[in-house]
Amino acid sequence: MTSVFIGGSRAVSRLNADIREQLDRLIARRCRILIGDANGADKAVQKHFAGQGYANVIVFCVDSCRNNVGGWPEMKIQAQTVRRDFAYYATKDLAMAREGGVMLWDGKSRGTLHNILNLLGAGKKTLVYFSPDKSFSKLTNAQDIEALLARCDRRVLARIQTSLSAMPPGGQNQLPLHPD
Repeated sequence: MTSVFIGGSRAVSRLNADIREQLDRLIARRCRILIGDANGADKAVQKHFAGQGYANVIVFCVDSCRNNVGGWPEMKIQAQTVRRDFAYYATKDLAMAREGGVMLWDGKSRGTLHNILNLLGAGKKTLVYFSPDKSFSKLTNAQDIEALLARCDRRVLARIQTSLSAMPPGGQNQLPLHPD
């Protein structure tokens, strides 16, 4: 059975017809859905699967789940820190990134970009919905991520890179940023 990690930016809280169609394809393929518990994209995707009556969903969380719309099984991940910061919540995302993924990205969220980079770093194909231009991109290699990043605001990417570089060892990702 294929498992798919779905995640996204908190700013992406509404699913348009294109996103819902992609999610319905996963239902048709009877994929096991691995989803986080955050507000925004996670909660919106949970609502869609619950509305479809889809049961093959596992909600990943740290300690206790903030959102579990469908009452699905929960996978509680132990964080390495007690501070509820980026690293704390990224712990569950790393556990889900062992599978292929669908990411709903606003072009600004460092957490979603971190997940995209982790998926690609693990050699996993990733389908990214890029909300600024309402399009899907299939990412399989460094050239694909570079093409996606080229569509982003360079100042936003520089801030994301700074915060990703400040992460503890083992959680760092470097963006393939090139001078303009």
